[in-house]
Amino acid sequence: MRKMAISEFKAKCLSVLDEVHKTKKAILITRFGKPVAEVIPPSSDVVSESWIGSMKDSMKILGDIVSPATDENEWEVLRG
Repeated sequence: MRKMAISEFKAKCLSVLDEVHKTKKAILITRFGKPVAEVIPPSSDVVSESWIGSMKDSMKILGDIVSPATDENEWEVLRG
């Protein structure tokens, strides 16, 4: 595993992320020679599909979702 000082990582963050993405190899970030973080490529479980529509058919609407939850007669703001 490649090691990199935190100062170098700060200066080259975007290129380091590209490197990890391309090589699929982790990079250990160190401060004063001691590990503080590890940049790793995403696992193969990560789905690259769009999140839009990802919950389709996973929920069921029960009842009225448009009307107020309480009776309008109970609303203090409408009392005159």
